[in-house]
Amino acid sequence: MRIPLTKYGWPQVAFVPAVVLFLMVIVWLGTKEFLPPWAVIIIEGLLAGVFILSLAFFRDPGRRGPSDSNLLLAPADGHITDIEVVEKNDIIRETTLRIGIFLSIFDVHINRAPCNVKVGKITYKKGKYKNALNPQSAQINESNEICLTRTDGPQDRLVVKQISGAIARRIVCDTQEGRQLAAGEKFGMIKFGSRTELYVTSQDSKYQIKCLARKGDKVKAGLTPLVRYERC
Repeated sequence: MRIPLTKYGWPQVAFVPAVVLFLMVIVWLGTKEFLPPWAVIIIEGLLAGVFILSLAFFRDPGRRGPSDSNLLLAPADGHITDIEVVEKNDIIRETTLRIGIFLSIFDVHINRAPCNVKVGKITYKKGKYKNALNPQSAQINESNEICLTRTDGPQDRLVVKQISGAIARRIVCDTQEGRQLAAGEKFGMIKFGSRTELYVTSQDSKYQIKCLARKGDKVKAGLTPLVRYERC
């Protein structure tokens, strides 16, 4: 089964594997005369592992999630590291449910829309590159905040925040203000280990939000429901 590679990975998706393959050829042809066969095999095996990992990181598997408009789906693959209710903050000026997702280098790194939305303001912030496992990294690391408005009822505001980690150095956001995204639609990625946060608030008195996720859960972008809107 062929798993496609994301366009967001260029040029790394072409450059890194090409360099690794070149090194494998050099090791095979240039070291056999002065290294024992077992050492050559070990080196080649390690390089082959790097080659596979470099391709796997930029994999872009096809996905079709649930069509229930009352659900908010995970915007990223990874593990839920923290769930909390935040009072007024810099992102949404009212009480907000915040769900943090940590992406290791082994996770798919594509970001997807949590539901049918219209893109609002996008704010990029320079910052540090601390360990993204720590929730505090959201305050000091390089980040990109994408404000969204649900196009289905209730038409509440959401925010997806892309946050660089200790290894990540490049946030990709392939959308713009005014664009409409369907639930599960791809809009970017964070290259190498990182963090993604979803901020949710309910402004419609006819609805309440129910968190379906728990700390430690493994989630997949565009597939795993994190929140459900329920009528009061």
